[in-house]
Amino acid sequence: QQRDKLRQYQKRLSVGLEREQALARQLLKDGKKEKAMLLLKKKRYQEQLLDKTENQISNLERMVQDIEFTQIEMKVIEGLKIGNECLNKMHQVMSIEEVERIIGETQDAVEYQRQIDELLAGSLTEEDEDAILEELNAITQEQLELPEVPLEPLPEKIPEVSPVKNRPKPELVAAS
Repeated sequence: QQRDKLRQYQKRLSVGLEREQALARQLLKDGKKEKAMLLLKKKRYQEQLLDKTENQISNLERMVQDIEFTQIEMKVIEGLKIGNECLNKMHQVMSIEEVERIIGETQDAVEYQRQIDELLAGSLTEEDEDAILEELNAITQEQLELPEVPLEPLPEKIPEVSPVKNRPKPELVAAS
């Protein structure tokens, strides 16, 4: 608000300066040199006031910026304070000893599970292994069962077979 008031004051001074300069010219034309000189002195004084007003406006704007930045800093500090309080509460809930205890328990549980896995993996005896191999061989033999071989001797000459008409070509049969 103060800055705005100072800007209004500057405008009034500027208008007054222009008016007084025009008046001083008129007085010089009329031959009233003393009055023109007095008016120019007053104008010079008002120009100095205008410069001072500009400095005051500049100071006010700088102060407003400083205040705004300080407000931002206060918000940052408040955020840090809240964060610090939160961390302290979390540290109260979780002490170093508690974290070390939990890590130790986790490592113990992992070791225990590893031992169980080893026992399960190594729980088969040699007899079990042999039985598994025999069962595997039996399954393999079932899959490899060959057709029966004829007991009669094979004929010495193979009879010729007449070609079948309209028989599809082998590559067509395979493709379909």
